[in-house]
Formats: sequence, C-alpha cells, structure tokens
Amino acid sequence: MSLTFRPLTQHLGAEVLGVDLSREQSREVMAQIAEAWLKYGVLIFRDQHLSPDDQRRFTSYFGEFQSPRNGPRVGQDTMFIGNVPVDGIPSDIPNGEMQFHQDGCYTEKPTGRSYLYSIEIPAVGGNTLFSGTARAYASLPADLQKEILAYDIHFDFDYNVTVRTEGWKVGSEFIHPLVIAHPETNQPLLFCNKLMAKEIVGLSAEKSTAIIDRLVVELERPDGIYEHVWRLGDLVVWDNLATVHARTDFDPNARRLLRRTTTIGTKPRAYRDLVSAT
Repeated sequence: MSLTFRPLTQHLGAEVLGVDLSREQSREVMAQIAEAWLKYGVLIFRDQHLSPDDQRRFTSYFGEFQSPRNGPRVGQDTMFIGNVPVDGIPSDIPNGEMQFHQDGCYTEKPTGRSYLYSIEIPAVGGNTLFSGTARAYASLPADLQKEILAYDIHFDFDYNVTVRTEGWKVGSEFIHPLVIAHPETNQPLLFCNKLMAKEIVGLSAEKSTAIIDRLVVELERPDGIYEHVWRLGDLVVWDNLATVHARTDFDPNARRLLRRTTTIGTKPRAYRDLVSAT
C-alpha cells in the first residue's frame, strides 16, 4: 500500500492521504509514515475516527509512552487539552494563547513526538502553529551559526508562566545545548523558545537576551510557519525537537477539547560534538 503525502508549506508539514488509523497498519505503511515524519516534521491525518485505544496503538508504533509530567493526569498515558472536563477531571493545559515552545525542554529528556486528536473545536481560533527548527538554524548568518554552537541554554518551566491550572507543579528546569543534533538524522536544530528560555549560560543578561530575541525572530518568521486550522477528526503529529509549536487564542466560552499522547524522547546531543568529531 502506498500513501500520498501532500506538502502543506515550503518548509514543513504534509497531509497524509489514504490511511485509516482506526485499523492496525502494516510495517510498510508505518515505514512510509516514519520516513515522511523525518522529512516534513509535522503530519496531518484528516477525517479520522479514533478511540483512545486507536490513538494509543498508533502512538506505540513510534516509541514508549510518556506520562504527563504535570497536571491532574500524572502517571496516565493520555492527557486532554482544552476547556471541557473529561470524566469530571479538568483538562490538563491552560486555555488561551500560548507562545512557541518545545514540550519538556525544561527536563533532561524532552518529549520525542506528540499526537493530538480533535474531539471538539471552536468555530474560530484555537489554531496550532508550527515552525521548523532546522530551517531556523540554517537561515541564520554563518557567523552567528558558528558562535551559538558553543552555547548552552537554561530552560525554566516557570519563566513566563502567568496562568497555572490546579495540579501543576513548579520548579522544573534544565540546561541543554543551544544547537542540538536531531537524534535520527544528525541535522542541526535550533533548541530555543521565547516561552521557557531563561538565559544563555555564561553570558551577560543583556547579551543573552539579545541573542535569544534574535533566534526567536528566526523561529517565528511568518513565512516559515504552518498554521493548522482544526477540523473534527484531525490527528496532528509532530517531531518535538524538529519543530516549535504555539496556539492562537479563542473564545473561552466556546468548547475546545483535544486528546494528546506523547512518546519519550532522548537527551539532546550538542551539534558541536558532531562538528568537532569530523
């Protein structure tokens, strides 16, 4: 069986045609999806009818489940995003607009891949934005590319948090290389985001802020963004290191509910280690 992949932008994203994820898939199909995921960073599966078990099965093809690190469902394999309680339990992520970020960047092993399925969506807003971290690094001037290879960045979950839902802990933070190697392709990726990047280690506050702001401009360039406008039955899956993602605001009185599963990632490796080894 051969799938069709329809690119969504010049830089990232593809819609996958010809697959029903409510059914078990062959190795051939999963190999095609895995290859496309490396190429496009974000894959969109429209018009899916997925039970929680269907979503878990698809997730399990690509790695080990990651339990939510925070919120009311710690220790489970599924979390919910939106403003609609599920089984009497509030959703796990606060509502409203959210800046670009990588999930779990403030931990030793950030999220590997994320799987988000739409159950209820508002008529307007609540869109998810994606930008590629390889493109962002490649677009930087050569002298800045070289300079930032030496830097490490301090992520802090609480750095820009203004709203927190019940059950969320505080104090999660970690230091990672600013430029990392993709764990499968070794491609250089810019590991930075405005939401949780507290500082570049060893630099003055002024220089650290200036560099982070410059990198964020590249990460959030409008011509590099794919904006996903949700429809019911969408499953959107993304590589958490190869992309940053954000959410647009929506009417808090409108219902929005999405089901999320994730897989465990690996500790990011500094791209400078690959450069120095050649």
